[in-house]
Amino acid sequence: MTSYVVVIPTIGRPCLQVCLDALAAADGPLPDQVVLADDRRATPDPLPVTVPEPLAGRTEVVTLEGRGPAAARNAGWRAAQAADWVAFLDDDVRVGPRWRADLAADLARQPADVAGVQGVIDVPLPPDRRPTDWERGTAGLATARWITADLAYRRRALLAAGGFDERFPRAFREDADLALRLLDLGWSLRPGTRRTTHPVRPASRWASVKAQAGNADDVLMSRLHGRDWYERAQAAPGRRRGHAATTGLLASTAVSGALSVLTSGPARTRYRRAAVLTGAAWLASWAEFTAARVRPGPRTAAETGTMAVTSAIIPPLAIGHYLRGQWRHRRVAAWPLPPAAVLFDRDGTLVRDVPYNGDPDQVEPMPGAAAVTARLRAAGIRLGVVTNQSAVGRGLITAAQLEAVNRRVDERLGPFGGWAICPHDPADGCGCRKPAPFLIRKAAAELGVDVADCVVVGDIGADVAAAYAAGARAILVPTPVTRPEETAGVPVAADLTEAAAALLDGRRLRCWR
Repeated sequence: MTSYVVVIPTIGRPCLQVCLDALAAADGPLPDQVVLADDRRATPDPLPVTVPEPLAGRTEVVTLEGRGPAAARNAGWRAAQAADWVAFLDDDVRVGPRWRADLAADLARQPADVAGVQGVIDVPLPPDRRPTDWERGTAGLATARWITADLAYRRRALLAAGGFDERFPRAFREDADLALRLLDLGWSLRPGTRRTTHPVRPASRWASVKAQAGNADDVLMSRLHGRDWYERAQAAPGRRRGHAATTGLLASTAVSGALSVLTSGPARTRYRRAAVLTGAAWLASWAEFTAARVRPGPRTAAETGTMAVTSAIIPPLAIGHYLRGQWRHRRVAAWPLPPAAVLFDRDGTLVRDVPYNGDPDQVEPMPGAAAVTARLRAAGIRLGVVTNQSAVGRGLITAAQLEAVNRRVDERLGPFGGWAICPHDPADGCGCRKPAPFLIRKAAAELGVDVADCVVVGDIGADVAAAYAAGARAILVPTPVTRPEETAGVPVAADLTEAAAALLDGRRLRCWR
């Protein structure tokens, strides 16, 4: 059976209890684990929620203190058990009565190159009246692509992509960004059949004004994915051009009006005439925008008044946030950002593979290894080595010979900040030999970095499997001993130089070809 965990980022709203109760009551296999990513600002109080009995003993809380939904999701899936899939839910959704069974069916039928499967989102609207502007906006979730209100991602794909880009501070565009990165890596995304209800939560009359901050996130999307990202993500581009024109008219009216006061004679007349013309054009633009928002709504006095006021505020605010984004994101690196540490496999990756080598004179660096390790160190990245050396356990070489070979590697390519070595014979059944995660975690600890901030570079599937089991990223640099199936779903570099470019320059390595 396909294993899965559920991750729910939350700020402690009452709807979290409804979400958990629905998850517990659904038919189908229980998740291996439920992780609640508590993203409230600093507070000593526990989450105000009671874990339902079916989920008791398998629910964990991780705390972040206001870092945003992208960071909360990352913390959640990284803290979760190493299941095949990670199902993300928002804390304000209610899964359907067969959700767990339908999720299991959705996941079981997917081929290996599918990174994510999206649930069907239902947004209930009032049956006795037209929806408000806010309700219509929420209803758009029902047709949106790749939103994480209910989306299950393959853990292997999340590791390959580096998870969600934490530079997106709001619940906006971070899901589209991850989807586009996965598609660029060669993965595919598919719709599923499970159903989830996303109620329209209460919102203030100024919600549409606050939402304009997302214009800065659109700039970040353009920097990362190009100007055509709207088409690729099937997202609506909005009315930014119209808002820019409206804002220009407003600014022209204000400037012309001020100059008509400060000047005299014919100049005053010209400026006054210009202020009247641009003011009339602004008024027409405002009226059109207001009417477009009022027409499909309930047309109550309160709703109409809110639309009239906010339609005057939104255009300049949207352009202001857009310009702020242009400045803030004028230079951005691709996500994931360079790692804190790179952990290399030794034989076949750093040095040529000499079977059971106990002779330092036979240590020969792989092409580009010296330049790559020097470049990584110059960038401030810590380096370590994680290597299986069963020759010691087999009695083919001594521990002293192994140490001599490793010292020569340090002399030619080092120094390396940490060496994590498994000397055991595979028949010993130790817990440290790759593909077990022990060596990756040990090297990360020795280097003083979080394992999630490490990238393992190796030449065979055991290197990748150890990295993924530990929660680190991985890059495969194939050699003649690499089996074709070991490259499936893994970022692959032609050589160490290309791997370094991916780590430092944002070069994207495809996982599927």
